[in-house]
Amino acid sequence: MLTLASAHLAVVQPHGPDAPLIPGLTASTRLTSTDTGFISIVEHLFSPGVLVPPHIHTLEDEISYVVSGEIGFRSNGKEVTLDAGGYIVKPRNELHSMWNAGSVPARMIEIISPAGFEKYFVELAEAVAVAGGLPDPSTMGAIAGRFGLSFDLAEVPDLVARYGLIAPGGPR
Repeated sequence: MLTLASAHLAVVQPHGPDAPLIPGLTASTRLTSTDTGFISIVEHLFSPGVLVPPHIHTLEDEISYVVSGEIGFRSNGKEVTLDAGGYIVKPRNELHSMWNAGSVPARMIEIISPAGFEKYFVELAEAVAVAGGLPDPSTMGAIAGRFGLSFDLAEVPDLVARYGLIAPGGPR
């Protein structure tokens, strides 16, 4: 049974620094495994048209909450667009992607269980900072692999074409 026994008082101020991941997408780790013991919370800011490519988590489940704007989701072939206030559960081992489906920036909170995956965003942001942009695919693949994450880019052309999105690494 999971409890808050290992948690401690953690205070997080609103809208701390956002770490760039890919052009138009940032991540801010709000709560970590150290803070809670069993979940982590990461906040994302999506520019219009930004696509997070299809990927599979093998170690954790995610719950996404749309804070502002509109975010589209595809999970195992099913699609939905959520406005502010909407939630979606993305179970581990299920291929999913997400994108800003509106014309203004969108903000989303991810609740990740079990905690630990928040470290992926920290490592990726550090690699982006060192590379001065997207790191080479082998670096990105190595980081993803350490966290049980894999990408399947087969759906990207369809999503880009149907929704007018920007492919990861594509022109802005």
